[in-house]
Amino acid sequence: MKALIFGVNGQDGHYLSEACRARGIDVIGISRSPGDWLVGDVAEPEFVEAVIKEHHPGMIFHLAAHSTTRHDALFEHHRTIGQGTLNILESVRLWTPGCKVFITGSGLQFVNTGAPISETDPFDHGSSYAVARNYSVQAARYFRSLGIRTYVGYLFHHESPLRKPNHVSQKIVQAALRIAGGSSESIPLGEISTSKEWTFAGDVAEAVMTLVSQDDVCEATIGSGEAHTIEEWLDACFGLINADWHEHIATIEGFTAEYPRLLSDPSTIKSLGWRPSVNFHNLASLMMGTRINP
Repeated sequence: MKALIFGVNGQDGHYLSEACRARGIDVIGISRSPGDWLVGDVAEPEFVEAVIKEHHPGMIFHLAAHSTTRHDALFEHHRTIGQGTLNILESVRLWTPGCKVFITGSGLQFVNTGAPISETDPFDHGSSYAVARNYSVQAARYFRSLGIRTYVGYLFHHESPLRKPNHVSQKIVQAALRIAGGSSESIPLGEISTSKEWTFAGDVAEAVMTLVSQDDVCEATIGSGEAHTIEEWLDACFGLINADWHEHIATIEGFTAEYPRLLSDPSTIKSLGWRPSVNFHNLASLMMGTRINP
């Protein structure tokens, strides 16, 4: 079997590629960025149709997206997330109707009261990112009504050593490692009481494969269901280098967090047999490149 992964160049694409290959699935990665994969744009219908016609995949994963909720990304979100979803699903309908299609959703597209969020909770429209994600899900549901096997996994915050340095998790990790090497720098941070999940991206990839490997459940929130604050992440990372993070923090004045708490209810994906294998402290150790006792 072949799998197409649109947006293969990110951390999710890396771990999902590994998960597919471990199951004997041939992976054809696709990204707009140059690299060791097929270069192309999921927002271009002719390109998507040509790739699907040529390879006749058994699975397609749409991971491509720009990770920001800013309004100025409105049209980028529409092209990549929304139009990309339509391009994939219509080409599958025309050329490979037996193909399973996974569409990435997000915990950020739901109304967030601070309580655990499940896939049955109401959608929000509070950002350009949420609008595009909601459109994408409705498209997936429409094509499901036409007989296309479409899945949606609503991914909550997840991390790995492949995280880009602009993300707060990696920002703290890299600064802590430099401080361990003698740097006296301060880390500019906003609201460190913000609470969210810190699931390992490799575990998230396994959850995605769990979802698409069965036919009874089409949508599920994917996360650990366990929230930790940024302050706890500072404790975990700096604890591994025996340093006091309080001496290395510069507060960003006027910073407002998007949410105080974002937490999933992973009951559905867990009912299919999935469990995360890497806990919060082991994730910190993994990203810091250290070992801790189990």
